[in-house]
Amino acid sequence: MAKSLIFLAPGYEEVEMLTVVDMLRRAGIEINMVSITSTLEVTGSHNITIKADQLFNDADFVNTDMLILPGGMPGTNNLLAFKPLTDKLVEFNNSGKFTAAVCAAPSVLGSLGILNGRNATCYPGFEEKLTGANYQKQPVIRDGNVITSRGMGTCIDFAGEIIAALDSPQKAEEIKEKIIYNDTY
Repeated sequence: MAKSLIFLAPGYEEVEMLTVVDMLRRAGIEINMVSITSTLEVTGSHNITIKADQLFNDADFVNTDMLILPGGMPGTNNLLAFKPLTDKLVEFNNSGKFTAAVCAAPSVLGSLGILNGRNATCYPGFEEKLTGANYQKQPVIRDGNVITSRGMGTCIDFAGEIIAALDSPQKAEEIKEKIIYNDTY
């Protein structure tokens, strides 16, 4: 079974984080919510507090296939400021493992050089922070081992692309169908 980690920093976008967690769990992909703070409870950008599964120091990076960053402000800035996480993101990228980021969070990957020469997208207004990337205005983009997405409104597609990468496109479509995504009335 594929394994992934999603990171909670103070001020993260709650819907972006929970949509990914929900859909991956429905797909049978292990995903752990990881706090980068000293406590499991982390408050998001809309003052919703969620209890993470584990603290950063307790996370199993060796057996993990993907690191995922939700956006939100100031959550994105807090993710970028947390060097243990940025070191892991670079390590994962250099070893060919997956990284994924949505909304403002692709700017973290851009700051780390992970987007150099890649197609990527982000929340409007953050394009300049995708250092070295070929910005494209699309809901979600997968370029090699990196997945980026525009924001809360694109999170079902974002989570679907993560499922496709860690399992299969068929599994992604199955999960989208089960949640009645893009169905005609």
